[in-house]
Amino acid sequence: MTTNQPTATEGDRTPVRDALRRVTGFLASTPEAGRSLQTADAELGERFRVVVSMRPHEVVVDEPAVIGGGDEGPTPVQMALAALSSCQAITYRIWSERLGIPFDELTVRAEGTYDVRGLLGVDGLPRPGFTRIGVSVRIHGPETTDRYEELRAAVDRHCPLLDLVTTPVQVTTELVASPDRQMERSNA
Repeated sequence: MTTNQPTATEGDRTPVRDALRRVTGFLASTPEAGRSLQTADAELGERFRVVVSMRPHEVVVDEPAVIGGGDEGPTPVQMALAALSSCQAITYRIWSERLGIPFDELTVRAEGTYDVRGLLGVDGLPRPGFTRIGVSVRIHGPETTDRYEELRAAVDRHCPLLDLVTTPVQVTTELVASPDRQMERSNA
């Protein structure tokens, strides 16, 4: 992911900076407006194909053909890495504007060590999730390494997805079953 940003020579006022100033000022005076419920609705189709709906957007998630999927989209594990890397990039944009630390180019790579045997229940059920995640950020611009380290520290403190994968969060699951009435009657 590459993010181009105006350099310091293009002026201090940018549309992003202006928007951030407006929204942070509003949220400082109206804190309850900052709280929201975010949702993602996933509908399973053929094989492992899932259409995920978020606001007006849809994303197709799938598994590779080797395990019976149609390979029509990234896997859920890849989507988690995509969420983390894109959240890091966006948080870099926000905090570069807030701290006045410009950059010309930014790329973020998230990579995770994952063993599919946990998902499939093979070989003693290893952990089904990541055992390690690394984030590598490449930044180019007019500032010193120390200034970019200051920016990285702010990003790491404020990135919602980095917080999600590094800090335990309460998760609940619920099943709402609608048994097939025909099947219930035949088993009675």
